[in-house]
Amino acid sequence: MAELLPHFKQKIDNMVLVPSDKGRFEFSINGDLVYSKLETGEFPEPADIIDLVEKHLVS
Repeated sequence: MAELLPHFKQKIDNMVLVPSDKGRFEFSINGDLVYSKLETGEFPEPADIIDLVEKHLVS
């Protein structure tokens, strides 16, 4: 998710990647789950995560 830092460099103070198991990929912002591969069955494209972050920052 290195694409996030240049795209949101003025809005992201830090980003932490937490290793997991069983094919899990969950993306949270400030504790709010915004994407779960376990729910969708698909790994997101970087553009999908960028869109989710933009929507979350607006709300």
